[in-house]
Amino acid sequence: MTATGNRTLKVGLVGYGLAGSVFHAPLIAATEGLTLDTVVTSSEERRAQAAAEFPAVRFAASPEELWKRADELDLVVIASPNKTHVPLATAALESGLPVVVDKPIAGTAAEARALASLARERGLLLSVFQNRRWDNDYLTLKGLIEAGELGEVQRFESRFERWRPRPKGGWRESGAPEEIGGLLYDLGSHVVDQALTLFGPVTQVYAESDVRRPGAEADDDTFFALTHLGGVRSHLYVSATTAQLGPRFRVLGSKAGYVKYGLDPQEADLREGRRPGAGDRPWGMEPEARWGRLGAGESPLTGGGTPVPTLPGDYPAYYASICRALREHTAPLVTGDQAAATLDVLEAARRAAREGVTVRLGTEQRGEAS
Repeated sequence: MTATGNRTLKVGLVGYGLAGSVFHAPLIAATEGLTLDTVVTSSEERRAQAAAEFPAVRFAASPEELWKRADELDLVVIASPNKTHVPLATAALESGLPVVVDKPIAGTAAEARALASLARERGLLLSVFQNRRWDNDYLTLKGLIEAGELGEVQRFESRFERWRPRPKGGWRESGAPEEIGGLLYDLGSHVVDQALTLFGPVTQVYAESDVRRPGAEADDDTFFALTHLGGVRSHLYVSATTAQLGPRFRVLGSKAGYVKYGLDPQEADLREGRRPGAGDRPWGMEPEARWGRLGAGESPLTGGGTPVPTLPGDYPAYYASICRALREHTAPLVTGDQAAATLDVLEAARRAAREGVTVRLGTEQRGEAS
C-alpha cells in the first residue's frame, strides 16, 4: 500500500445487507477524504441497490478479489454476518489492509485480542464500528458528567428496548452458536461499550437472559448488572419484548439525576434514506419535546428537573476519525483492545445468566497489570 498523503482514500466494503447499506456505505460516502470504491456482494439485487446510490462504485463477488488488489485500497470495512468477522478481518490484515469491523468484532475476547495483536504486528489500523458513542443522548450525558452536573455518578441505567413480538428471522436471531446471534451480543455490544467508556473497567457481572417469543431461538430479553472498579453500578437492558419502553438513560448522581427517553434519530434517518449534509434539517438533531431532564427530588414525568438541550448526534464523526487516524498514523478512537474488553463483559454475562452466578473479572480482563 502507498502512503496516504492528502489524496482521497479508497474503501472496500464487504457486505451490503443492513449494516453495509444503511450505516457504512452512506457514512463512508459522506466523509471528506474517503470514497466508497468497491462493494463486495454476490447478490444482483444488492448490487443494483448500491449502484443506484453510488454510481461510480465497483463490485467484487468475493473478499478474495479485494485481497488480490490490496495495493489499490486504503481501508476495508467488514459488514458481513458476525461469524465471518474474524476470518475476514484476519485475511484483510494479512493482505496488508487496515480494517474496520462491525460490532461485535468476534465471538470471544480471545479472538478480538488475537486480531488486535496481528494488527500491531503488521502496523495496521484495526477499529470496531461503535457508532453509538456518537448518539445524541450519549454525547449529552458525557458532557453533563464531565461538567460535574450530576456530582459523583452512582448508578447508570441504560435501556435499548424494542417491541417486536414476532421474530423477524435471519442469522441475527439464530440460536446456532457459530452465528453469534441474540441481543446480548448485538445491542449488548452498544450498551456495554458505552458503560465502559463512561465509567471504566468492570469487576463483576450479573445477568438474566431469556428467550421469550414463540419461535425465537436466541436471547431476546436480557438484563445485566455491572460493578465498575470505580464504584459505579450499571444496569443494562436489551430487549425485543418490551411492551412499554423505559427511559433510554436514567443516571443518578450525588448531586442530580438525568433522565432521557427516546432513541437517537440517526438510525431511523439513515433507514429512511436521509444522508448527512443533505436535507432541510440539521443532521442528528431532535425536537425540544424529546430533551432529557436534569434535576433532583421529583420525576421528570411530573415536571421535575430542567430540560437539557440534546446535543446533535454525530455518526459521521466515526469515519472522520478513521480517515484522520489513517492519514496521521495514529490509533483510532475505537480500538480492538477496547472491543475485547467489551467481549470480556459479554462473555461473563452469558456465563452468569447460564449458571445463575455473579462472575468476577480479574485484572487481565480489566486491562490492569496483574
